[in-house]
Amino acid sequence: MATHAEQLTAVEGPAVRLTGLTRSFEARTVLDGIDLDIPAGQFTALLGHSGSGKSTLLRAIAGLDHYVVGSGELTAPERVSVVFQDSRLLPWRRVLDNVLLGTDGKEAAERGRAALAEVGLAGRERAWPNELSGGEAQRAALARSLVRDPELLLADEPFGALDALTRIRMHVLLRELWERHRPSVLLVTHDVDEAIVLADRVLVLDQGRISVDLTIDRPHPRSYRDPLFGEYRERLLDALGVTEHHANQDGHQ
Repeated sequence: MATHAEQLTAVEGPAVRLTGLTRSFEARTVLDGIDLDIPAGQFTALLGHSGSGKSTLLRAIAGLDHYVVGSGELTAPERVSVVFQDSRLLPWRRVLDNVLLGTDGKEAAERGRAALAEVGLAGRERAWPNELSGGEAQRAALARSLVRDPELLLADEPFGALDALTRIRMHVLLRELWERHRPSVLLVTHDVDEAIVLADRVLVLDQGRISVDLTIDRPHPRSYRDPLFGEYRERLLDALGVTEHHANQDGHQ
């Protein structure tokens, strides 16, 4: 059985280092001996089909898979925050109280207000979660992660439930927050375009292993008109076994 205490240690060098990481559910091997380094401060995106093990890998790095059968070595920073597709705000707590969950100290409330201001929610500290739009709820979830000053931010499809325009705004916000705070980021997504727009490195997980490790060497903000955007997209779609025709029919992958 893999245990958090055995596998997560303070990081020297890469923010995240996986060596021979394996995770299995019953008779099925989901992660099959993964070797991976994520440098400190790097923005990395992880693509893969549904069921490919993306969330399993993220949960392993977060130390949330105590009862999963596994082996290998994993190192990660002490301060890790996770943002999920669902904002997971507690409906009986106001927005600021949600942001401050798990924190303490005299300066916590001040840090919480500052984090809400950073994500564009200044003045909404006393609002209830059901008074927020979907995009605002995800902004609050980002503020909750920021208030912990994470060295590593793990994001599991955080924009998957948002409409197209809200997603674009959230892309800009996340990139701005990363540039300001410079945590290492691992973004799990199904959306190839989202990965190329946001990340400086894109990984593809296939059959339990990293099949593609692609550096996105373009300045920000990125334009869909960039000739290299199409080349990156084609390579990643090919790795996922998706044709451009199917990608255009679906809207995104």
